[in-house]
Amino acid sequence: MTQTVLNPALVDAAITSRMAVRAFTAQTVARETIAEILQVASRAPSGTNTQPWKVYVLQGASRDALVNKVCAAHDAIQANPALLADYKEQYDYYPAQWFSPYIERRRENGWGLYGLLGIGKADRDKMQAQMQRNFRFFDAPVGLMFTVDRGMGRGSLLDYGTFLQSIMVAARARGLHTCPQQAWNMFNSIILPHVRAGSQEMLVCGMAMGYADSMAVVNTFHTPRVPLDEFTQWLE
Repeated sequence: MTQTVLNPALVDAAITSRMAVRAFTAQTVARETIAEILQVASRAPSGTNTQPWKVYVLQGASRDALVNKVCAAHDAIQANPALLADYKEQYDYYPAQWFSPYIERRRENGWGLYGLLGIGKADRDKMQAQMQRNFRFFDAPVGLMFTVDRGMGRGSLLDYGTFLQSIMVAARARGLHTCPQQAWNMFNSIILPHVRAGSQEMLVCGMAMGYADSMAVVNTFHTPRVPLDEFTQWLE
């Protein structure tokens, strides 16, 4: 088998320049480009090659219709918090009870972003508006929804992580940016019928894709990473 030699700097740049972009331009993304990205990402590893991913690509009218439906539901919850009980995630993305060091990292991320945007702890309306930016795909022209057969095990979510990262890196290689979005999960009862998903499908997450708005202050926010020695142990 012929070995392909890659340029480490190019691969590393695609990975390290990936970030959660929260403001996109209206520039369209060609269907052929999206197809290329998904085809490349399909080489992601999965247990016994189960390839548990299924992708729904939303553009144009289908994207806008979903945005309108979910934003309306989000506004209704804001007006009547009791309605929140009608929307449940299909799996636990976050722990039921936060603990150290993860709660500190979460707070650093949240308040770092809000601080950059001038949103204080008492600014509930501004928080609501920023949260709803998720449900507008941060104005990205492409929205992706990912599902998995609910009969699959937790290992398939691990497989999904490699697939999602492959999409995001392949997008960077083409000058695009993305934002993986867990926020959509609570509205699966709206999303799954909209994309005409099968009865056995479970929503994994959403993703915004497009060209980053380089003038948006929110895109200057870069999350920190813990140093190598904090998460690595060398055993000899």
